[in-house]
Amino acid sequence: QVQLVESGGGLVQPGGSLKLSCAASGFTFSMHAMSWYRQAPGKERELVAAITSAGGSTDYADSMKGRFTISRDNAKNTVYLQMNSPKPEDTAVYYCNAGKYSSGTYYGYAYWGQGTQVTVSS
Repeated sequence: QVQLVESGGGLVQPGGSLKLSCAASGFTFSMHAMSWYRQAPGKERELVAAITSAGGSTDYADSMKGRFTISRDNAKNTVYLQMNSPKPEDTAVYYCNAGKYSSGTYYGYAYWGQGTQVTVSS
């Protein structure tokens, strides 16, 4: 079955950096787009970044552009999220997701991992 296992979260200071990883299994990783979502307490889950199956194109939520970078290693079935200069408002549980692009828009499948907590605080 599909498994998505996120790791790398923790406590980071504002302006620091953190790299999240998501190991995927149970499907042909290289054939699917991947993404990161996040959910803060009391808020809806939101899309952070997405990447095409071959990694040639990426999309970011406006508030993350220039600070976060999504990448993938299809040989390792792993997708990453490099978080640079995080802000307290980036505090959330971060989830990876598998999906597809259609007409330039990312659509996620209903598969989720357990998430990894990121806390940005001094």
